Amino acid sequence: MRHADPDLGLLRHLPPVDRLMRAQVWDGAPVSEAARAAVCRDVIAKTRDAVRSGDLRAADAVSRAVTTTLAASVARLARGPLQPVLNGLGVLVHTNAGRAPLSDAAVAAVAATSRSYCNLELDLATGARGSRQSLLRDPLRWLFGAEDALVVNNGAGAVMLALHALCGGRPALVSRGELVEIGGSFRVPDVMRAAGAPLVEVGTTNRTWTRDYAQALDRLDAAGTPAGAMLQIHRSNFRIQGFVHTPSVPELAELAHARGVPLVVDLGSGVVDDLTPWGLAAEPTVADTLAAGADLVLFSGDKLLGGPQAGLI
Repeated sequence: MRHADPDLGLLRHLPPVDRLMRAQVWDGAPVSEAARAAVCRDVIAKTRDAVRSGDLRAADAVSRAVTTTLAASVARLARGPLQPVLNGLGVLVHTNAGRAPLSDAAVAAVAATSRSYCNLELDLATGARGSRQSLLRDPLRWLFGAEDALVVNNGAGAVMLALHALCGGRPALVSRGELVEIGGSFRVPDVMRAAGAPLVEVGTTNRTWTRDYAQALDRLDAAGTPAGAMLQIHRSNFRIQGFVHTPSVPELAELAHARGVPLVVDLGSGVVDDLTPWGLAAEPTVADTLAAGADLVLFSGDKLLGGPQAGLI
């Protein structure tokens, strides 16, 4: 709540930056002079704002605010920004809580390779420059039964790269019931626009049929703007129930291949194995989706796969 008529005369009680930089709280802190000065300026600015808003009404309150804010800032620098937490959110893999925890084996591998130099882009057989993609390609092919694999920064990046490469400015078909928004305000239409793939909506929010895709393909062909891809988005974080219908991947694949249009399936979380033995709902696996006829399957590395943030193609 904002107080009326703040006492701006209290601003003279704000200490200078150089005095804060010599405060005892800094003793032993491995912080450069420049970083220390930046922290002190932030502390003074926050306290000044509190005075101007009327939240601080006395000189001793100003002094306490400076001391408390500075101590908290120095402690934050010492411990780092990320802290372990207990997941009481009711969601096993939650983006706000760091997504999937790494397994003990993965943590050990990270620790082992992070302590020294490694062959990130070095071909050990030839001594020449290598590709970080080559380190991942074969394991991912073997794991998912894929012809090839590519890893990018995140899931939205995977969608954007795939559509940009396949469509080249041509339209992409998506069911109206799959135009979703994921965490961080990433929306499918926005990602498609960034990829340069005009969106063509097919079907309705609750019911989309294979014939809706076929009719849209016909209209685009007749207009001289053939589709660059058919895109299916797995609704992994919500459900539409009741009077609904969604074409299966084999149905869409049959149409896509007959019309010479690639079928791209964004699975979102990317399941490796059947989850039902652990009492979780059945989800389409990456391998099954590829076997069902999808040309590209896109998913995140940091969710059900249990790895770091990544987008896998």
